[in-house]
Amino acid sequence: MKGFFLYTLSSPEISIHKKSIVMEEHLETQYVKRTQRDYNLSLKLQIVREIEAGKSGITDCRKKYGIQARSTIVSWLRKYGNFDWENQNSFTMKKTPEQRIMELEAEVKLLEKQKAFLEKQAYIADKKVIFFDMMINLAEKEYDIDIRKNLSPGQSPASAVKRKKP
Repeated sequence: MKGFFLYTLSSPEISIHKKSIVMEEHLETQYVKRTQRDYNLSLKLQIVREIEAGKSGITDCRKKYGIQARSTIVSWLRKYGNFDWENQNSFTMKKTPEQRIMELEAEVKLLEKQKAFLEKQAYIADKKVIFFDMMINLAEKEYDIDIRKNLSPGQSPASAVKRKKP
């Protein structure tokens, strides 16, 4: 048991009252909040073996060991387990033609938005190229220097040197 004192001040008489308050500690806790650092390798492997042996499920292990997220255990199963958890597909029902049409229409809308975005980006890039080209032309005229490199479409000077045949 822990105790502390509570001091109160009553304003009309300006007096201080001292009260002793006793708090009880609850030693029993059902849920222990844990952090990532708490899970050592032996615990992870024990949980994986328990689930793969069919002794308990993911939810049972979460509650039993105080693990907050289901995805934590699933990631351990993928990493340390013997089963192929990566390629495990749940049973999916066959979609009706109407559902498939709705999915395809949503995909078309998404692709149209992406296309419009990319076209806008290409337009902006073209305008930038024109602007930078104008700036280079202006700088070349203003300062009377060649900023652009004039390379012929042929070979570069380093590769133009002929090698002697032995």
